[in-house]
Amino acid sequence: MLNIICTIIKQNYFQHENEIYQQEKGTAMGSPISSTIAESYLQYLENIYIKHWLDNKKILFYKRYVDYILIAYDKEKINEQIILQQMNGIDNNLQFNMKSEVNNTINYLDILICRNNSNITIELYRRPTDTGTVIHFKSNHPYEHKIAAFLYYINRSITMPLTEKSKQNEWKTIIAIAKNNDFPVNILTNLKTKITKKNKNETKHNGNKK
Repeated sequence: MLNIICTIIKQNYFQHENEIYQQEKGTAMGSPISSTIAESYLQYLENIYIKHWLDNKKILFYKRYVDYILIAYDKEKINEQIILQQMNGIDNNLQFNMKSEVNNTINYLDILICRNNSNITIELYRRPTDTGTVIHFKSNHPYEHKIAAFLYYINRSITMPLTEKSKQNEWKTIIAIAKNNDFPVNILTNLKTKITKKNKNETKHNGNKK
């Protein structure tokens, strides 16, 4: 198995200006096995270098999605510069950037985590550069493609542990995006009803299985 993997990894050939090159480091971009190898390597590094921080409680919380990492640490035992320095010293070909919370909030993927003295709340996060552009309703695309973004938006707003006010604000945003892209509001309303009903049925079914 290792020989097969090594053979695949070495097939890193690419062409540039009629010249053929072989990539010296990393896996081939676009190869079906590249993501699996990268994930296996990251899990190996976490087990060797990160686990002891969790065991001695210097890092209190560690979660990773692909290459996005969320860390909560004990300020009395360690600081963010030490964490960044040591993580960047693991492998010269892996360099991490760190973003600290501002005013007790930090974004992770598409959520905004807000911390206060008693609890943590979650809001939905959109980048400042987000334009709310989706496939226009009147464009010549399959309906399934045009509705896909709204399926994601609505399902996310329903399944995320948001406050009622946040859910209402998100729904207003979804409607605004729909109107800006010529989607009839009734389509979104019906879609929300179906998704809500589906999630309730799944929750009830899972509860009965327990």
